[in-house]
Amino acid sequence: MYLDYYNLREAPFNITPDPRFLYFSARHQEAFNHLLYGIRERKGFIELTGEVGAGKTTVCRKLLEELGPTCKTALILNPCLDPDLLLRAIVMEFDLCVYGLDRLSYLQALNQFVLDQASQGNNVVLVIDEAQDLSDELLEQVRLLSNLETDHQKLLQIVLMGQPELRDRLANPALRQLRQRITVRYHLDALDLPETAYYINHRLTLAGANGAPRFDEAAIRQVYKYSRGIPRLINAVCDKTLLAGFVTQSAMMTRKLVKLAIQELERH
Repeated sequence: MYLDYYNLREAPFNITPDPRFLYFSARHQEAFNHLLYGIRERKGFIELTGEVGAGKTTVCRKLLEELGPTCKTALILNPCLDPDLLLRAIVMEFDLCVYGLDRLSYLQALNQFVLDQASQGNNVVLVIDEAQDLSDELLEQVRLLSNLETDHQKLLQIVLMGQPELRDRLANPALRQLRQRITVRYHLDALDLPETAYYINHRLTLAGANGAPRFDEAAIRQVYKYSRGIPRLINAVCDKTLLAGFVTQSAMMTRKLVKLAIQELERH
């Protein structure tokens, strides 16, 4: 609604994880580097945690773009499945042909695929999002998948991404075998105030803003106070603020407009 008024090419604050709009704060860069290192060095298990909306999925999608054709990847977004369905989802994501509908057939197809890729010098990467929702049984099944290895390296790299609760889950003594296999870990913290300001201006610029609309310093402080530096919340409140600016025909986003946006968000 406000795009034409502000002469923007596209909405700058969509909440969908678009890698084109990824702002690499120092901590996002560190998260990216940890994932890339763990995969390229074939560490087997990599853990990435962070608050809801901190940017984990966006970093992951950027990572999948970076890996290139020598990495065969599968992304599981909804791990709340029974063990057989999870295996089936994994082989489907790798686009494998399976000649049976039982667990053994799925495992055989996955094993053969991983061995074939290793013989070609390729790497195989399985990314599981929202991993904090996996049951202990499913986490144990994922651990068993990591047994695919040679004397020198892991043949299947598994990235577990989730909310901070994932760390608590893995601290369970019953999951100590899995926890001991995770050698690369990173917790993605929220942005600080200067990073929040840069993030807002970065997205506006990418969307085509040329001096307007702008957020003044008080508006940015109010956005930060509400969002606590979590990118998804920054996007939500900034989008509503631009709408409020359009309604009031204002090119400058002020603290008052941000407060109106917050009231609208809280109402819903």
